[in-house]
Amino acid sequence: MSLREHALSLFRSAVDTVRPAPMLKRAVKLQGDGCPQLLVKGQAFPVKRDLYLVGFGKAVLGMAAAAEEILGEHLIRGIISVPEMLLKPDSKIQVIEGAKNNLPDPEALKGAVAIQELAEGLTVDDLLLVLISGGGSALLPAPIPPILLKEKEKLTKMLASRGAAIQELNIVRKTLSLLKGGGLARLAYPARVVSLILSDVIGDPLDIIASGPTAASSHSVQDCLQILAKYNLLHHLPKSVETVLSSSPTKLTAMEDYSHVCNIIIGSNTLALDEAKHQAEGLGYATLLLSAAICGEVSRVATLYCQLIRLVCLGFSGLGEGTLSDEVRGNLLQLAAELEIPGLNLAEFLQALRGLGPERPVCILAGGETTVQLHGTGKGGRNQELALHVGLGLHRAQAVETSSPLGRCEIVFLSGGTDGQDGPTEAAGAFCSPELVAEALQEGLSVEAFLSNNDSYTFFSQFQGGHHLLVTGLTGTNVMDIQAILIRATERS
Repeated sequence: MSLREHALSLFRSAVDTVRPAPMLKRAVKLQGDGCPQLLVKGQAFPVKRDLYLVGFGKAVLGMAAAAEEILGEHLIRGIISVPEMLLKPDSKIQVIEGAKNNLPDPEALKGAVAIQELAEGLTVDDLLLVLISGGGSALLPAPIPPILLKEKEKLTKMLASRGAAIQELNIVRKTLSLLKGGGLARLAYPARVVSLILSDVIGDPLDIIASGPTAASSHSVQDCLQILAKYNLLHHLPKSVETVLSSSPTKLTAMEDYSHVCNIIIGSNTLALDEAKHQAEGLGYATLLLSAAICGEVSRVATLYCQLIRLVCLGFSGLGEGTLSDEVRGNLLQLAAELEIPGLNLAEFLQALRGLGPERPVCILAGGETTVQLHGTGKGGRNQELALHVGLGLHRAQAVETSSPLGRCEIVFLSGGTDGQDGPTEAAGAFCSPELVAEALQEGLSVEAFLSNNDSYTFFSQFQGGHHLLVTGLTGTNVMDIQAILIRATERS
């Protein structure tokens, strides 16, 4: 198999292990007849009377189908808000399709209202099972009056276009929402609430995933205002948003009682990366996990990856110790400090790299979610843009280095979204190699021009018939993005 085929195999194995239906079946059981109990990862929840279900997110359709199969006649009614519909005809779960482009729309608002009404009607003997996954924020829009849905959507778009991270977006969203920031859990009281969560946020913070509809918020209006100020939006707010922000307490009040709620994460990026590592080792790779929390602007993250690739190739060429390698390590440590990737111990990672030689191919795996600052009007997504930046960075490194060690190695870089959709395109991401830019130039394509217009999808579509695009179709799951770097020494080494 080629490195490209290996990279694709690793990506698919990572996605398969976090597919919602089998993952939920591993986590949830229903036992007992007379006094049934819902068992979730070893925790027991008595089913006293009626059991209800709500859900929202890109992966919730598969979760809901599995949950209905497990719960059987104990499930009275359910409502889910998802991007597409495919449940059995006699399902007790009402499916509402919305947020087709991962932005709140009238259909998603209709779903949020239905879920709100169901939650408000619950009693102390009821149990509400809540299914949450990435994309849940857009699928559960319920702006605080007098904010209109289109006003909140416009504000979200402006934040995203200026490079706001998902954590920042969701802090603003929940500040302006009735159901987010613990709102759904408050409405469901006094019913018991059990949330099963597929995390698509770095660090798995409960109050940020889908903007935390069943978790107490750790953020205040002041946090929201600081984010809006950071992106120069304080003077571009609709009057309705100003009204809501000015009437809310600027600091966190005393923590409300959420003792009726149990939030359980059943899947994450880390789980997917662990499976990819297992598969890579089975293919004979010396495999290292860099981080499951990669974040930052794509061009900076691409520079980090390019420097890592250079360092591995220097080691393969017998140049792992010396002035050039020391320079690359110094650049890496500085980049890591600037990116502030949570929990990344790069010094320890670089030490592990020192022990790798050309005898075995190397696989470096990472996950997380980068950001893109929009300057152009092109079409693409963060994964395709990241891959294109990596390709350009490797090309430039080869151009300035005499007898570049990159030329003595075969290299493939892959970045893909686990949901199967990268931005408003049908691609999940893209592959690149050091030869990418030189071959594109021969076809008359300027990588720099495409990047300046945020037009990575158009580039990859035109270049070699789209061969470098990662196209999987919608996967039904969502645990952020996965990157894989595969390197093996060639005979020239």
